[in-house]
Amino acid sequence: MGFLTSLGLGAVGGAVFQLTGLPLAWMLGPLIANLLLSSNGVHVVVPERVRSVFLAVMGLVLGSQVTPQLAHRVGDWPVSAVLLLLGVAASTAVAAAWYRRCGFDSTSAWFSAAPGAMTAMILLGDQCGGDPRRIAVAQSLRVVLVILFLPAFFWLVSGDGPSAEPPDTVLSDGWMLLLIPLVLPLGRWLRVPSAALLAPLLVAAALSGFDIASLTLPEWGMNLMLWVLGSAIGSRFKGLSGRQLSRYMWQSGVATLLALAVLALFAELIHQFLGVGRDVAILALAPGGIGEIAILAVALEIDPVFVAFHHLLRMITLMIVAPFWARYLAGRR
Repeated sequence: MGFLTSLGLGAVGGAVFQLTGLPLAWMLGPLIANLLLSSNGVHVVVPERVRSVFLAVMGLVLGSQVTPQLAHRVGDWPVSAVLLLLGVAASTAVAAAWYRRCGFDSTSAWFSAAPGAMTAMILLGDQCGGDPRRIAVAQSLRVVLVILFLPAFFWLVSGDGPSAEPPDTVLSDGWMLLLIPLVLPLGRWLRVPSAALLAPLLVAAALSGFDIASLTLPEWGMNLMLWVLGSAIGSRFKGLSGRQLSRYMWQSGVATLLALAVLALFAELIHQFLGVGRDVAILALAPGGIGEIAILAVALEIDPVFVAFHHLLRMITLMIVAPFWARYLAGRR
């Protein structure tokens, strides 16, 4: 029942956004509708199995962006990778300082501010004596706020920027969707991080890179995928009262804007040094989850492969560094 309610609310939100001409209507409309209703006690839920399937579809679409002509660009990526890691360190420090001013203990502040690897940050923060609820809410709201802010930012600032609607395409190589029941269990068995997204992405990248097959979805298929994934993101906030959500939204909103401001400086350096578009550089460094940013990159047609590579690098780096940082914080305590 909660699933049907979530999709129904999402359909209403998507239709309203579509009618008003707002960007990414079938992702942001369902997200906001579910966010508002779930925080007011309405039971909404998107089962993890359903979310994983649609995230796998996104992975196939994203991996299909890899082409044989991509190799000549890879040489530029070490420079942007270094700038990304420097930006992550700086933005995390700034956001953590803000959370400390809001009354967070040191451990909760640092793990709330880390831009990615949400599940790992919550677990490690809990093990180090932090407040797992605060960390979970801060991490979730950061992802939501980035998704809400960036499309509107691109839409308002750049009138000739990327399209906010899915491209008008037809279904091609749709048989790749039949790989999902095979690839998902394999990815979990191999313990691929964010397996629902990355395992299909790697398979599709191999097929597309060798010019064997490349999945594209029609507009209605993209909208369907965005509708379900947007509803899934918005339904995370059940159990929070409206007052709690407002307070956490304010705290996380300021932290997210501070992080975005710092990362925008490093994105400008990438733009200047490598000639990468500002929108591409900003999205590649944006402090959102890899799955959610991948959705934006594909839907907004902002160089999805470049964006996904940098978010994957950030996630892997955080997974490596966070345990050592957790040990340091635990030692201080």
